[in-house]
Amino acid sequence: RIMRPDDANVVGNVHGGTILKMIEEAGAIISTRHCNSQGGEPCVAALARVERTDFLSPMCIGEVANVSAEITYTSRHSVEVQVNVMSENILTGAKKVTNKATLWYVPLSLKNVNKVLEVPPIQYARKEQEDEGKKRYEEQKLDRLETKQRNGDVIIPVINPEPHTVGYSQSSLIHLVGPSDCTLLGFVHGGVTMKLMDEVAGIVAARHCKTNIVTASVDAINFHEKIKKGSVITISGRMTFTSNKSMEIEVFVDADPFVDEPRERYRAVSAFFTYVSLSKEGKPLPVPQLLTETEDEKRRFEEGKGRYLQTKAKRQAQMQQAAQP
Repeated sequence: RIMRPDDANVVGNVHGGTILKMIEEAGAIISTRHCNSQGGEPCVAALARVERTDFLSPMCIGEVANVSAEITYTSRHSVEVQVNVMSENILTGAKKVTNKATLWYVPLSLKNVNKVLEVPPIQYARKEQEDEGKKRYEEQKLDRLETKQRNGDVIIPVINPEPHTVGYSQSSLIHLVGPSDCTLLGFVHGGVTMKLMDEVAGIVAARHCKTNIVTASVDAINFHEKIKKGSVITISGRMTFTSNKSMEIEVFVDADPFVDEPRERYRAVSAFFTYVSLSKEGKPLPVPQLLTETEDEKRRFEEGKGRYLQTKAKRQAQMQQAAQP
């Protein structure tokens, strides 16, 4: 679809959340089609996880986004979908890849939303494809468990915070989940949640550096629990790490269920977003150093630094591999 002004920020770059929402819609369509391809109990595919995705090139107002999805692996109860996003300038015909993402879905019964159904297997062109897919499945399963174990953190407001501290830029957004946000089962679309998360992370980044900012990448987004229609969700973001040219922001989504339900607030989604600061000409700008004050902030900064260095080393290894004849 064509990118319009309400898809973009003040300088015309399309919001990362808008692109994430399109990616999730494509993944939900193809995985739901596949899970209903052999008859049986009708179901809807629900998003469980998005692997790390890099925003390779900015997309602008007036360009056309082409989103393509392919199922690359199936386990007994989950589907791996790989999605590519390409932008097209319809005036010049120029095309470029902007995103590549991997998503995991589980099929939920239309009759019983708590029932996970079995996934029809796919045919692999080579045995190696199945083995590689199984390895990715086991890795994401382990990572999801580790992420859930450290999900007890909360973001507390700070009175009169100093500039460039964690408390100065942290932000929250409260949203009432309506029918238009939800799937056929009455639960929030993963893409809607990701768009709101990107919005909050973008506010944190803009508050910290006071410049135009764009989404550079998103670490794995884990959907721990479903969010029902009518729930009130609080999306909270805080700065965890800064390098010379990038900012890492941790984002939580907490859900307050229906008023007539006994269940208390719970952590539904968590992720790390990375942003960069840009000049009016679109050139990278230095990022102000994050000032850490508490022991927890210093610990999170070091953890973020570890993720940053690991990603940097992986990218350099990929570039060296690509340069080899």
